[in-house]
Amino acid sequence: MRRPILGPVHLNGEVHHVTSASLGSQRAGGAHRGYLVKLTIISTLGGLLFGYDTGVISGALLYMKDALQMNSVEEALVVSALLFPGAAGGALIGGRLADRIGRRGTLIACAITFFIGAIGCALAPTVAVMIIARIVLGLGVGAAAVTCPLYLAEMAPTHLRGRMVTINELMIVTGQMLAFAINAALDALIHDPSVWRVMLGVATIPALALLIGMLVLPESPRFLAIKGRFDRAREILELSRTGSEAKHDYDEIVTSTKNASQERGQAWRDLKANRWMRRLLYVGCGLAIVQQATGINTVNYYAPTILESSGLGVSASLVATIGVGATSVVTTILGIWLLGFVGRKKMLIIGFSGVVAAQALLAITFTLPQSDATSYLILACMMLFVAFVQCFIGTCVWLLLSEIFPLAIRGFAMGIAVFVLWTVNAAISFLFPIVNEALGSTGTFALFVLINLISLVFVARTVPETKGRSLEEIENDFRTQAISTIQVNAALAKSRR
Repeated sequence: MRRPILGPVHLNGEVHHVTSASLGSQRAGGAHRGYLVKLTIISTLGGLLFGYDTGVISGALLYMKDALQMNSVEEALVVSALLFPGAAGGALIGGRLADRIGRRGTLIACAITFFIGAIGCALAPTVAVMIIARIVLGLGVGAAAVTCPLYLAEMAPTHLRGRMVTINELMIVTGQMLAFAINAALDALIHDPSVWRVMLGVATIPALALLIGMLVLPESPRFLAIKGRFDRAREILELSRTGSEAKHDYDEIVTSTKNASQERGQAWRDLKANRWMRRLLYVGCGLAIVQQATGINTVNYYAPTILESSGLGVSASLVATIGVGATSVVTTILGIWLLGFVGRKKMLIIGFSGVVAAQALLAITFTLPQSDATSYLILACMMLFVAFVQCFIGTCVWLLLSEIFPLAIRGFAMGIAVFVLWTVNAAISFLFPIVNEALGSTGTFALFVLINLISLVFVARTVPETKGRSLEEIENDFRTQAISTIQVNAALAKSRR
């Protein structure tokens, strides 16, 4: 039976007839896209807070260290406390919470934690209270770093998963750029040594927005399915997909959930019993290490300090750092676009190759005589370095971490990988000023060149390609490969007897 024709539409000189079925499909598609846009914006406010809270300290530190009379060790502790034990502990807690109370419930808990931590930092009367408040803030950062990409990966249709998950990375770098811009604006508008309190307190606004927004969003259909709530899982899928897409994804989720339910128990026991799961966890932890070993956060946390030491004034250093933030945002957008055409593994190989070249240039630039021209050349090299990290590495690592782990241990394994990420981040952030003082800027960035060459080899040899496959297809491939390997090994052992 033919669908009724509603009327002709003229496009590019040709007449196209629109049927009620095609019009209904277009309307449904628009509703699905609108729903996914709303869901993505709200849930990635956690990423925005992640970026703001890690970036704001770079400017606040310039005033805070005098106001609280901090020595160099206390300065390092204030910066690194958010990372370890804060974010590292938050990653472990967040991963377990995501598997127990759900992705949505964990993001609500993150919003509350962000709000309490931001208030504590803004009002801190002493260094000790500041360190405690930064740890609390770090718990929210770590848990959000695990849960935001996990939630988006499980909510997204397969063909949109790469771009939806990497919007979280865009929000992270946008948060960092906002932190740099707000620091510079407040420095210009508020001529008061206590301006750092306002810088830190601004984070309460997006924290409240995240809390309110997550109260109206649903739970992940994958989490609902593994809890046996299949009808509700189907309803959520139908909100974000066409009827055929929802049915296909639902059938895959049901099959995957059966396998996960057979394996599911204690996460450590599942890992011990399944070698292929352990391999994926090792790859995930390796990705977490190499992302932080780029040294990207030495720029995010210490860019104004580096530029000030190269000869720029405090205000000029704060303004110049906005260029680093803007570079992060623009190149992250470019990276999200490239993910539609380029495989994850190829993106990482290009990224690490570029990072090695940019850091080698940075190491050479630090040998030039001190001047304003040298300071801006250092800034340009920093921006080139940041461009390669954010365009090719930052977008891919968080995406891969949200894709490669099987459903039975997804939250737990993601938590372990992000715990490793934040631990390495904290170690590098704490050691950077010490190593920089011992080796000088040239020696420090030459060391990063060597580390990133090793990272490049790791990526080329171990990272799988996940582009264009559903989460269930990815998991099934790894499981099937593991079974095939066991069968081949058994056949070889039998033939030797």
